[in-house]
Amino acid sequence: MKTTFGKQNYMILIAGIALVILGYVLMIGGGSDDPNKFNPAIFDTQRITIAPIVCLIGFVTVIAAIMWRPKNTSTDAK
Repeated sequence: MKTTFGKQNYMILIAGIALVILGYVLMIGGGSDDPNKFNPAIFDTQRITIAPIVCLIGFVTVIAAIMWRPKNTSTDAK
């Protein structure tokens, strides 16, 4: 039985999902416990720039994993 995805597809997919999760984890925090106080940590470079870039790379990696087609090494290409 031949599957649509190979082992390499699943490895790329897992790496992409891990990058997306890492991006969302990087966005966590920066809030304030007291609603009357402003915490400028919410606008850190980590939360505004790095985390969305990591998420975007993760989503592109997931799409690449879905679209990835391994080279056909068998001689019975039909």
